Amino acid sequence: MIPFFTEQYGNASSIHSVGTEAKNVLEDARAKLATLLGAKPGEIIFTSGGTESNNFALKGIAYANRQKGKHIITSRIEHDSILNPCRWLEKQGFEVTYLPVDNEGFINIEDLKKSIRNDTILVSIIHANNEIGTIEPIEEIGRLCRERRIPFHTDACQSFTKVPLNVQRQPIDLMTINAHKIYGPKGIGALFIKEDTMISPWQHGGGHEHGLRSSTENIPGIVGLIKAAELSLEEFDRETKRLTNLRDKIITTIEKNIETSYLNGPKINRVCNNVNVGFHGLEGEAVKLLVELDERGIIVSTGSACSSNEGENKPSHVLNAIGLNQVEARGALRVTLGRYNTEEDVEYFLAQLPEAMRSLTSIFSISKRR
Repeated sequence: MIPFFTEQYGNASSIHSVGTEAKNVLEDARAKLATLLGAKPGEIIFTSGGTESNNFALKGIAYANRQKGKHIITSRIEHDSILNPCRWLEKQGFEVTYLPVDNEGFINIEDLKKSIRNDTILVSIIHANNEIGTIEPIEEIGRLCRERRIPFHTDACQSFTKVPLNVQRQPIDLMTINAHKIYGPKGIGALFIKEDTMISPWQHGGGHEHGLRSSTENIPGIVGLIKAAELSLEEFDRETKRLTNLRDKIITTIEKNIETSYLNGPKINRVCNNVNVGFHGLEGEAVKLLVELDERGIIVSTGSACSSNEGENKPSHVLNAIGLNQVEARGALRVTLGRYNTEEDVEYFLAQLPEAMRSLTSIFSISKRR
């Protein structure tokens, strides 16, 4: 990325030599990402990240197809960057069906079939859930949508480079990815839009990105996204296997050694780097547990980082959707593994977790004292 902050600083829309050089870099990056995804270069639109791509997909499809219908289908466990645009679209006169999920976070294909109407114009289902790691059956969902001629969008920010993705072989019409989940820079992402998909631009200006997303292209960010994707996919088989082993070791050890623990999400069809656990009676102490672990050099979370911007310890809508009550839905511990985590890191975490929990107060203990 460094040369594009300094020597090669051109605007890709300028026609002078420096701008032309930037344009060539942009189109080379577009072609590389298209190859990695099994797409055509013209099907890749660069954005500022996952939130923008999701907003663009939902609002762009909704307004381009509103003469055909105003019904959208999504799930109850989507990221806020899907759910909040859906709520906004409802205020604009669109109708949204929020599919329920089972206790591991999977949608039911029969529920989807029953929800499809003559005026359904879009189905958007997350690929791998950001909180509990559930990998939805997007091939089956996509095939159903193709049969009904309904565009299918998936938010693949959590699954990109961790689960096989190829839009040529998989029935996907729109797909969101971003860079910072794969060690690329923050503030850059992309939206795959299958050729001939009816979509309206949601951001207007100078007509950048084939007229679909106006804004001067972020060349350093785009270069960083492509390099991060290339590095991640070069190590795909080895790294996903390694992370799966570390993930399973954490889950197995916690379940064995902490009798109050319970796993949120599935053991099978779970993204390789995600662990989400709760502890009966200690759900109200989740933030304190996070702080205790933080002081020991262990960085974990209690849910989605985006949701924490609201400044409240709100119950997770994802955990509510899989059947947890209001207390349990506030008390999950989400552990995310990455390429720089080692077996020693996992051993350290597993040793420190029980120690950190000793400083917590169980709600069952409080009730007994009363």
